[in-house]
Amino acid sequence: MNEKQEHKESRLRHIYGDELGGLQTKTDQLPKIIFVISAIASLGIAVFAIFRFSAFGQILTENGYYYLLIAILLPGVFIYKPIKKIRHWYDIAAATLAFVIPFYFFLVSYQMSIKGWEAQAPFYVEIMSLILIILSIEAVRKSGGLSLAIICAFFALFPLFANFIPVPFKGVNFSFWRVVSFHVMGTESFLGIPLKTVGNLLIGFMFFAAALMATGGGKFFINIAMSLFGRFRGGTAKVSIVSSSLFGTISGSATSNVISVGSITIPAMKAAGYEKEYAAGIEACASTGGVLMPPVMGAAAFIIAQFLNIPYAQVAVAAAIPSILYYTCLFIQVDAYAAKLGMKSIPRAELPSFKHTLNMGWFYMVAIAVLIYLLLYLRMEAQAPFIAALSLFVFPMLRKSTRLNLHHIDEFLVTSGRLLSELIAIMLAVGLIVGSLSMTGVANSFSSNVISLAGGNLYILLALSALTSFILGMGMSVTACYLLLAILVAPALITMGLYPLAVHLFIMYWGMISFITPPVAVASILAAGIADANPMKVGFRAMRLGIVIYLVPFLFVLEPALVLYGSISDIVLAILSAFIGVLIIASCVEGYLVFVGKLKKGWRVILAIAGVLMSYPLWLPTTIGAMLAIGSIVIIKLTNRQLSKRSETSPIL
Repeated sequence: MNEKQEHKESRLRHIYGDELGGLQTKTDQLPKIIFVISAIASLGIAVFAIFRFSAFGQILTENGYYYLLIAILLPGVFIYKPIKKIRHWYDIAAATLAFVIPFYFFLVSYQMSIKGWEAQAPFYVEIMSLILIILSIEAVRKSGGLSLAIICAFFALFPLFANFIPVPFKGVNFSFWRVVSFHVMGTESFLGIPLKTVGNLLIGFMFFAAALMATGGGKFFINIAMSLFGRFRGGTAKVSIVSSSLFGTISGSATSNVISVGSITIPAMKAAGYEKEYAAGIEACASTGGVLMPPVMGAAAFIIAQFLNIPYAQVAVAAAIPSILYYTCLFIQVDAYAAKLGMKSIPRAELPSFKHTLNMGWFYMVAIAVLIYLLLYLRMEAQAPFIAALSLFVFPMLRKSTRLNLHHIDEFLVTSGRLLSELIAIMLAVGLIVGSLSMTGVANSFSSNVISLAGGNLYILLALSALTSFILGMGMSVTACYLLLAILVAPALITMGLYPLAVHLFIMYWGMISFITPPVAVASILAAGIADANPMKVGFRAMRLGIVIYLVPFLFVLEPALVLYGSISDIVLAILSAFIGVLIIASCVEGYLVFVGKLKKGWRVILAIAGVLMSYPLWLPTTIGAMLAIGSIVIIKLTNRQLSKRSETSPIL
């Protein structure tokens, strides 16, 4: 293989990731061509629809827009990830049908709505609808895994036998073709909340994330983190936390975060003296937290906004304090670990210059500032990411050293096409779950049954909800898990008087926890692979490092001031007590408290109890926790001082 061909393969591997999946040969260009075409087409129609442009006086109908998105994006999954390692005629046939059927529905979308095809469609349309359902389940198997495909297939058929299922899942039965028509032509399944979220809100953020990655934003975030935090003790781990939080908030994916950032930070941490399980655990936790960090977060956050019919900016603002609590705890644990073992900082000579890094990548900061300004101040939620993404291609052209070329455009289009194709596949299949639960009436009856099961006790109901979210999160994506719980469990929690936005964030958090928790622990397993460590050991280490993530959801759902709901005084007091509480807990986990030093096991237990009490959103336990923490620290300091004096005055033998 010559040098030019090696370079070509390297570029393809960079664009597609480590798994070349749909590449029939090492230089197969078909997936790339499909993704470029789908990215250009979807970008065009999204801008056309979201910015309310018209052509010859015509505006896209809502359903027509969604069918057109499916037709443009779904075929890419079958080309990129063939059924076998080598692409065959049936992959091309599946991709062709994935385009032709929804494109036909786009052409007849107006006729479909006025003639009520959802209830009674022509037989040939029903056959086409059935084929599209089968294709969507196969597409989600390729994109989201076999377990998610099985779950979606089960729920797709659920209305056929819902009447035979025991309470609380008992529902109303429907005929086969009625179910097929409802899923494809109704407004609550394929065309329901998941796809509406993609078409109206999420698609712009995916283009923005792709633009950041294609123009080198990942490297910029890592260099910024290294220049700011590399000079402190345990600097490599702190760089991992900061860079993963910055990269993760844009990508919105824990797994891609581990692969992209972890491939750099994990070897650096190992070289600095961290145990391989610890290094992998840090990266797994830091990458998972990126899904929680505003302004972009993961897909589930956008669906929360759509589900509650509130601005996405409100969701992003509400999620800020819990995510900062999580990352602060992680940061404190790393610092305590480094202090306890006497670890050093990264030599200054090996650190990038902050000034030079900012000078070369200032336009990334400008783009994020533009996004936040348009999102929070002008409330242009759907339009903001498109404008911010455009700025990433305009501002670098002002200087020769940062000027972009065709390679950057090429990578942007391929990355966008791939991300959107996989996203649309997952959202379509997840829509089957939402549609079936709505159609059978289970969505309305389940919450009252769950409340009865919990005996009306709020704490039992929260524990059941957390456990259910965690279990579902082991077999489903965060988005799919969130949607299922939002329909089934959230109404029960809201009925108990809890703040709706806090409830939806609660179930999203618990659905995401499985990324670091064994036995599934996808982020931990990926990080273990990079670190050459035992996956289960990494999973349990990640649980210990990310311990606050198991506590934080309970804190903000019981005290909505932590999601910035309430009076200024309530918000300030809640944030202050929660921060002090989690800092104490984090220090106790590592056995080292700043300004105090190493902690013995007994004091670690006492202070951990004090930290939990301080975090609890009621004044009495908070006060008791504060008194216990202060008293313990005073006693530890006095004891240490006496021991120090004895050692100074004792004779040297």
